Amino acid sequence: MKIAILGSTGSIGNSALEVIEKYPEKYQVVGLSAGNNAELLQEQIRKFKPKMVSLSDDSGQDILNDCFGTEILFGVEGACKIASMPEVDVVIAAISGSAGLLPTLAAVKAGKTIALANKESLVMAGELIISEAKKSKAEIIPIDSEHSAIFQLLKDKKIEDVKNIILTASGGPFLGSTLEELENVTPAEALKHPRWKMGNKVTIDSASMMNKGLEVIEAYYIFGMPVENIKVIVHPQSIVHSMVEFIDGTVFAQLSHPDMKAPIAYALSCPDRLDDIVKPLSFAEIGKLTFEDPDYKKFPNLRLAFRALGTGGLMPVVMNSANEVAVQKFCDGLIGFTFMPKLIEKVMDAFNDNGGRSLEDILEADKWARDMAIHCKL
Repeated sequence: MKIAILGSTGSIGNSALEVIEKYPEKYQVVGLSAGNNAELLQEQIRKFKPKMVSLSDDSGQDILNDCFGTEILFGVEGACKIASMPEVDVVIAAISGSAGLLPTLAAVKAGKTIALANKESLVMAGELIISEAKKSKAEIIPIDSEHSAIFQLLKDKKIEDVKNIILTASGGPFLGSTLEELENVTPAEALKHPRWKMGNKVTIDSASMMNKGLEVIEAYYIFGMPVENIKVIVHPQSIVHSMVEFIDGTVFAQLSHPDMKAPIAYALSCPDRLDDIVKPLSFAEIGKLTFEDPDYKKFPNLRLAFRALGTGGLMPVVMNSANEVAVQKFCDGLIGFTFMPKLIEKVMDAFNDNGGRSLEDILEADKWARDMAIHCKL
């Protein structure tokens, strides 16, 4: 199987390469797309010898000049070309944030199997991507641990027998914090996730519960469930990755240690499974699993995501784009942790949907929301 990875130098990309390296007889890397980490990409080129690679810009061009035999591309055009390489069977879409939209869409239009870790592409353009996937017969297999769990639990099940899908959330590093304590949270504290090793943006989103909000919207498009049948439950141990409740009252759950190599491996091998990917569970060592309802007052981003999904249209685009600006402002020390949802909500409140749903409309809404969030006064 020939594989291209979009976001190869990020946490998902590195985990994917670990899985691939373990099974060289099954998988061959032919394309890699990265951000601006040219040094790590150079290491990946030497190890996996892809046919084509891409960086987000040409600032690392000199570093890659000695990678003979590999075609070097740049920018979003380069990532899109890698996503649609004719020989590629599976595209692992793991570019963080809205930057992953166009390359993911290119893979969909090319009819690839997409192992999807870039939830923002569905948040921004879910209707468009699902429509294009139907036309091209592209298959979308989720990599997010929660959606991978539901994908596995729903396999061979009748969707009419499903009552609810239940996304679990770790609660992040501030689960037991008070509102007053959240006001003084620093970026360094927000980046200390108790369970998962992720990139900075996803880690901040997890701390603010926006990551779970984005996953609610992603689940809506992947599984076609009404918003009222998508539930969120906080599960600090991160052992149960998600659950499906059926109409007879029974609930199926998928469990494993919190390690992204498990959903990555399943996305590459399904319906088969690869051996020895993550450490087996010892229920005696775990001892107990706990669950609690999310606190929408302390973490209003989750409420904003449900609002965006319920409003529909371009509102999820606006919410996502405003959030990306808010996260950057927080990391830069320009706003506090509790001001991120306030900024997002203010941008959402100011938005007037023009009714368009094309890619151009999506990109225009994205630009409007970013400009608004950048200049917004709280």
